[in-house]
Amino acid sequence: MDLKEIQNLIKFVAKSGASEVKLEMDDVKITIRTGSDNETTIVQQVPVQSAPVVQQAPSPAPAAAPAQETAAPAAPASDDSKYITIKSPIIGTFYRKPSPDKPVFVEVGTQVKEGDVLCVIEAMKLFNEIESEVSGKIVKVLVDDSSPVEFDQPLFLVDPS
Repeated sequence: MDLKEIQNLIKFVAKSGASEVKLEMDDVKITIRTGSDNETTIVQQVPVQSAPVVQQAPSPAPAAAPAQETAAPAAPASDDSKYITIKSPIIGTFYRKPSPDKPVFVEVGTQVKEGDVLCVIEAMKLFNEIESEVSGKIVKVLVDDSSPVEFDQPLFLVDPS
């Protein structure tokens, strides 16, 4: 689906008076919500490699989400005061290695400096290096390799001392 088709779809939805339209195709998910004053469009491109995972994951995904929710409040309560959380700046697929045949960027216990590469996140076939914002020691890796991540999702805990 190209940009012109998406723009035409937005115009059609705005003229139709519908408040929300969801369109899912092979590699594209589009949600268009219209309000009285504003119009919001969300376009999410699913990597082709993830398509089989999405088909297999519907039942584990709901179970995984509550597990993350219950684990998240427990971790900040005990660790947040002394550890710094490095979060994902984008939506994509998290990789701990630069390529399958290379070693991981960092392990638990690795000393990192500000600017060291911690991981890569693939978004729309582009690999974005995620660099450390602080110097310290990696205490915990919060995401499994090759997992999808959301914007602002915690990736690593770093002990700055």
